[in-house]
Amino acid sequence: MSALFPDSFDVVVVGAGHAGCEAALAAARLGARCLLATINLEHIAALSCNPAVGGLAKGHLVKEIDALGGEMGLNTDATGIQFRLLNQGKGPAVWSSRAQVDIDRYPARMARVCAAQANLWLLDDEVKGLVVEQGRVAGIRPGRGGEIKARSVILTTGTFLRGVIHVGLNQTRGGRYGDPPADALSRQLKELGFNVGRLKTGTTPRLDAASLDLAGLPEQPGDHNPRMFSFLNKQPVLPQRVCWLSHTTEATHELIRDNLDQAPMYAGVITGVGARYCPSLEDKVVRFPDKSSHQVFLEPQGLDSPLIYPNGIPTSLPAEVQAKMVRTLPGCERAEIVRPGYAIEYDYCDPRDLTPWLESKRLGGLFMAGQINGTSGYEEAGAQGLWAGINAARLARGQEPVVLDRSRAYLGVLIDDLVTKGTKEPYRMFTSRAEFRLTLREDNADLRLTPLGRELGLVDDARWADFSAKRERVERALELLAQVRLNPTGETNGRLAELGSASLRRPHTAEEVLRRPGMNLAALATLHPALEELAGLEPEAAEQVEIKTVYAGYEQREREQVERFRAKEAVPLPPDLDYQDIEGLSHEVKQKLSQVRPASLGQAARISGVTPAALAVLQLVLHRREQAPPPE
Repeated sequence: MSALFPDSFDVVVVGAGHAGCEAALAAARLGARCLLATINLEHIAALSCNPAVGGLAKGHLVKEIDALGGEMGLNTDATGIQFRLLNQGKGPAVWSSRAQVDIDRYPARMARVCAAQANLWLLDDEVKGLVVEQGRVAGIRPGRGGEIKARSVILTTGTFLRGVIHVGLNQTRGGRYGDPPADALSRQLKELGFNVGRLKTGTTPRLDAASLDLAGLPEQPGDHNPRMFSFLNKQPVLPQRVCWLSHTTEATHELIRDNLDQAPMYAGVITGVGARYCPSLEDKVVRFPDKSSHQVFLEPQGLDSPLIYPNGIPTSLPAEVQAKMVRTLPGCERAEIVRPGYAIEYDYCDPRDLTPWLESKRLGGLFMAGQINGTSGYEEAGAQGLWAGINAARLARGQEPVVLDRSRAYLGVLIDDLVTKGTKEPYRMFTSRAEFRLTLREDNADLRLTPLGRELGLVDDARWADFSAKRERVERALELLAQVRLNPTGETNGRLAELGSASLRRPHTAEEVLRRPGMNLAALATLHPALEELAGLEPEAAEQVEIKTVYAGYEQREREQVERFRAKEAVPLPPDLDYQDIEGLSHEVKQKLSQVRPASLGQAARISGVTPAALAVLQLVLHRREQAPPPE
């Protein structure tokens, strides 16, 4: 952390969760003088819910953060105690990495990284409000008084805006367990005209590991040769741990049904909308009455932690009901709850009021990232934070904003979904949200995005050299596969027979043979002297070559779809276009276009309710504007 607290900053980041850390580090690494202000410096990058990073589609986001030069992947690798690649039985487009991380080591390392970062200052204080001058944000008002000037401000407030914690019918004010809420800032946002809504999320009880009987439960180990999140790392740093698999029982469900009147969601106490894809256990029992059991993963919170996180049973039932409920789970018959699960309600702002670079349309210089935009999850927050930090720093330096479209990254899909469609429930990333997911794979995030990270200034020389060498090896191998021809000789066909592959009847390129089921580079290298160098490729490069070869035809078709997509994205819609004055548009379409103010024809097409006929009207309007004589 830099010394000599400045009088003003280029960027102030409010909140030091996963979005805030990525935003502050990105801005500082790009040369902006940045302040990271948080209500409790001891809880930087806290893992408020589960002690894990990644998961289905979320792993893609972490890989993209790393490829662009962010910190989450590096932090996960340094503190991970179990790594697994999910969906290995399916195609590479939906492979997703997940890691259990040490709940104490993860935030501690991130705090050290932030403290050591040049151009970054830390402030332990609640931000009571924004300084607004002439329709733009001009700084913040700390709780201790006075003003701190800034050219741009990034709000990454998580669940702190008017946060309320629910355990049964008991309520306490808080942004998370042990931290106060941020009420004043939420009130100001409403006064400034922001569209503020209410969401809800929750977490599970924490169990004393010594009170559990884990010996009789099925173990879930990590992968034997784990895949790291950062493209710079090859293996874990910490000792690895197993998890255990339990499940709910009919007794669990009966207990929940008998106590629904004490669940705040069903008693009408909570008004915020909960996460559809991460429901509380009460929600699962009510919504899936025919299901007699739900999986529960018993996950250690760290190497030195005495606690177990029972993944799969987030709940806000009364503490005494939770105690009985947990003891209906196999292996947990004598479980002691150290801290009960809880639900938390908080305010968020409609993300449709943001630009595609995450700057507010209502208040220039104000950026938002993370749960304030209606998302859920550390990974979605970190990805938004990185992008907001990049663009806030660029704004402070007088540079144009950078937009990442949905054909280039899951991060682009995430932001486009938010600013175009908005959300009325906590948004979670899924592979199904990405229409170009075959080319937006986890494994090629560096090939897709590291050149952009280098161009922006976040990728340092060491990472760039490592990436360039890998890219060169992949390109060389692909060229070799296209050039080398294998003839149907007795020697070649004999070796193919040994490999369990059919004989050649005509000459084939090595590329064609590699596409055969069960074939890989190591085996292919034994078929021709010119291919022997392929046997020495490191696993990451070899995987790239194999995937690109096997899926070449599918990737080509997807690239053609991307070109058509980008053609629409390249048609800009003027920011001063008055949709209310356009004849031929319905009242609904006018209203939605006026609210979102899409940057391009492509973005307009993705707004719910904007029909092909409406798009044709917009194209006609654009054509007439182009043909109109310039004003005298």
